[in-house]
Amino acid sequence: MSAQEKLGLIAGNGKFPFLVLDAARAQGYEVVVAAIKEEASPEIGSCGAAVCWLSLGELSKLIETFQRAGVHRAIMAGQVKHKQIFSSIRPDWKLAKLLLSLTTRNTDSLLGAVAKVLADEGITLEKSTWLLEPLLAKAGVLTKRAPNETEKKNIEYGRAVARQLTEHDIGQTVVIAESACVAVEAMEGTDATIERAGQIMRSLDSDASTLSRALTVVKIAKPNQDMRFDVPVIGVKTIDVMRAAGATCLALDAGKCLLLDGQKVIDAADAAEIAVIAS
Repeated sequence: MSAQEKLGLIAGNGKFPFLVLDAARAQGYEVVVAAIKEEASPEIGSCGAAVCWLSLGELSKLIETFQRAGVHRAIMAGQVKHKQIFSSIRPDWKLAKLLLSLTTRNTDSLLGAVAKVLADEGITLEKSTWLLEPLLAKAGVLTKRAPNETEKKNIEYGRAVARQLTEHDIGQTVVIAESACVAVEAMEGTDATIERAGQIMRSLDSDASTLSRALTVVKIAKPNQDMRFDVPVIGVKTIDVMRAAGATCLALDAGKCLLLDGQKVIDAADAAEIAVIAS
């Protein structure tokens, strides 16, 4: 690898883009950032890299930015909320043409088509976890506490439900209590789904309800997860949301879910006595 090789970073929200930026620099890449106005943190503008701000629909501007800078490889990092993609987007002519060609209007088909357009323009979209392999969840019990028997049953049932959801690109997270599905993720995101599950459980009549208040969160990758985008991620904030909602266990897909805050996620889970397992 040449020390002068340039890497494009398409930055969405959260910490993910900053982690990629730091890892890329550590490996000698010069990073050119295309920051999505509707999503990226303003702090990305003061990261010391070349930054171009663009809106969700400006595909032509994205391509021109990378081509002008001599970028031939790029990474998409950071969430772009599903509801943003389908409500806030104002497509330029190139993206409008692409949208008209789609047979299904879901995130996978849209981002997959964008990746193909980039490839046609000489820009290869790499796996978003390419530079962050050490942060992927490793197989096994990751916390001091292992799931108990009730939580194990919840995980087994939750994985079966989640697999059905992901096949239809609905969501990647389900929340279970005593092998009953309390909440499923749609466009609102993981944390909002967990919060909703907590609200539902608090609303139940404790005298009439036969459900335990302890929730298990199951987050899985899609059956054919494209690691270039929409990779499952968990951070310390997710653990905080789980604790507030009354969730006691988190199950992940090993090797396909990114722990954004690394060991801090596990430390936070241990402090909250939340069991975390990846398989």
